[in-house]
Amino acid sequence: MKIKKTAFMGLFLAIALILSYVETLIPLSLGIPGIKLGLANLAVVLALYEYGWTEALLLNMMRILLSGFLFGNPFTILYSMAGAAGSFLAMLLFKKVGWFSVTGVSMVGGICHNVSQLMVAFWVLETTGIFFYAPVLLAAGAVTGFFNGRLAEEVVKYWRKQTI
Repeated sequence: MKIKKTAFMGLFLAIALILSYVETLIPLSLGIPGIKLGLANLAVVLALYEYGWTEALLLNMMRILLSGFLFGNPFTILYSMAGAAGSFLAMLLFKKVGWFSVTGVSMVGGICHNVSQLMVAFWVLETTGIFFYAPVLLAAGAVTGFFNGRLAEEVVKYWRKQTI
């Protein structure tokens, strides 16, 4: 069982890195810096629901470090770590409460990811002007979180049917 789990975690990491790379190829700016689809978070949500918080946290950290070194720079790692920390804590809390679906948990994660990144941007840039982006980033986090969550929810349903 441990070998199977290790293999799946490796697969999740590979998928997350591929999705991170694909995301760099998609020009989604809309004039607002920081808007991304968050595709790699799909692997983290799946790991959270299928294996637990420690595995999902490890996957998240490995994904950020590796994709940052491969496709980004130290600032992308800093912003991604901050976003992932806020997102992951919120998703863990909302999952633990049990009132929310996979989609709801993913939406909260998307929103909190953007809030955390705004806080880091405020700290780095030392300007309150960064908060003018907040409404658009929060809406983008909710929308991308919704679509990633719906996809994760369907994968989790399919996966659980296959393992019964």
